[in-house]
Amino acid sequence: MHAWETRRNSEGVGATPNGSHQGGLHLAEDLLATGRVCARSLDRSSGLRLCSESTRTAVLQNLLGYLALDSLRRYLLIKVLKELLETWGSSSAVKHSPVEQQLYVSKAILICLSHLKEPEIESNGQELLTSMMGGMKCHLDSNLPRVRRLGMIVAESISSRITTDGPCLKFQYEDDDETRELKSLQQTALLQLPVTDLPNAGRNDSPSATPTAVSKPSGNPHPAAPAVPEEGSDLELDSDDDLIPYDMSEDKELKKMKVPVYIRDCIEVLTGSEDMDKWEATMKVLESLIRRNSATTREVSMELAKVLLHLEEKTYIEGFVELRKRALVAVTITDAVPVVQYLTSQFYSLNYSLCQRMDILDVLALAAQELSQPQASGKNKPRSTQSPCIQTVPGSDSSQNWRRIVDERIKSKTRRLAKGQSLVEPACGPNKFSSLAGHFFFPLIQNFDRPLVTFDLLGDDHLVLGRLAHTLAILMYFAIHTVAAAAMGKSLLEFVWALRFHTDSYVRQGLLSAVSSILLSVPSERLLEDMTDEFLETQSWLADVAEKDPDGDCRRLAWQNLLLMENLLKKLRSVPS
Repeated sequence: MHAWETRRNSEGVGATPNGSHQGGLHLAEDLLATGRVCARSLDRSSGLRLCSESTRTAVLQNLLGYLALDSLRRYLLIKVLKELLETWGSSSAVKHSPVEQQLYVSKAILICLSHLKEPEIESNGQELLTSMMGGMKCHLDSNLPRVRRLGMIVAESISSRITTDGPCLKFQYEDDDETRELKSLQQTALLQLPVTDLPNAGRNDSPSATPTAVSKPSGNPHPAAPAVPEEGSDLELDSDDDLIPYDMSEDKELKKMKVPVYIRDCIEVLTGSEDMDKWEATMKVLESLIRRNSATTREVSMELAKVLLHLEEKTYIEGFVELRKRALVAVTITDAVPVVQYLTSQFYSLNYSLCQRMDILDVLALAAQELSQPQASGKNKPRSTQSPCIQTVPGSDSSQNWRRIVDERIKSKTRRLAKGQSLVEPACGPNKFSSLAGHFFFPLIQNFDRPLVTFDLLGDDHLVLGRLAHTLAILMYFAIHTVAAAAMGKSLLEFVWALRFHTDSYVRQGLLSAVSSILLSVPSERLLEDMTDEFLETQSWLADVAEKDPDGDCRRLAWQNLLLMENLLKKLRSVPS
């Protein structure tokens, strides 16, 4: 900023058109250099983090607005926009640049677009369209929701400017503070008043030189009164405001069809029924039927799992995906071994969509979570701090009255400094997942490096690879204190080590989460005795990630893992040999 201001003052930007042109040229060069730094800089610990987000946005608005004020500098604005779009559409920049830098470039593009005039858009429309298509593909291919949302917003803005007739691009994304800020940048230049004489604006410091909006006086100073219908008019005669409406707040929709009460009937409805109302009712009661009829479910568990895995939405049902997923989880918990074997085998099979494969991962993770939690029995109720009352004969009101009177007297004469919560007995029970952890884990991890015709985890399907890494981390975490934890940890550490240099940040986040699960679930003695070399190599890799990884979440996870390792080493040193 100081260099730009010094150059601008020394060259006399506002004195003559030629001076304005030369100053704009140098300013454009500085801005282009800033744009390159924003997207390609490898120094993650300095640069844009030295100032706040609002300050960086204000700098962009000032610089780009300066280029747009004078006709002699407007070609520099277009040049800046083209270079920014080139960086925005680079797949390498999208993969390796921090999200903060991509946000900075996106803001600069939106501000440039807001300053463009119609003739400039018409002359560069084809080039803008080409850049939009390439950049939108790169952003939509990303596994990070924030990066995808940035691509959608910028593509929508470009499409709205270059499309004169016909529909524009419209995406569905979360409307948060960042989204609203980006959309407001598109309207910034439209809300500003045009300044036609920049030299005069630069020399005049009087208040009269400041452009102000002048409101046009109205011919009638008094607002018009609402029209009141005359007495006896047709409007008054036709009014039905005096009619009292019926109260329909408690009305319920009457349905004549019966809800299925047997598991086999549900399978028949889901596979062959054309009655959409019955089909919807079956989906809503299926989970509860499965959990209530565990014996019947075990008889048809494989058939029901196949039906639910391939089930498609015949008609709109609110929460259909969640209903289908919960029913699959219920089947998996009821008859775990055969259903888990079926789901893990189908994950690497042909003729499945990516959505179905990710549904399998979600079902396995949810089932493992529910199996690992102890089942709360009915006797686990809050235990009161008061002494148990005497059991009386039912219907004896006198005994209840004297007990209540005594309790109230004791309560009124007792002074309590603090009243804590009622003690709740923690639910306890066997970990059902301990004997099933191997069935969940090992079939998923053994075939990840074998590409199929329609499924390649190490190729284009890196989104599923990231979900697989997160699912394995979840399974490892729930396998704490199990016999298979050490073997699972060793296999998962080899999986992490094979993919540690993956270019996708979502995959790296899953790998770092897997390391955290290993450190938390595998006993520290086994970790240091059986996996000493792997432990030291992983520690060195984590230190490198914590310093040099472009993704902020990856750096944060790496630091957390390093702290966990340090705590493990301190605990082992403190134990006497």
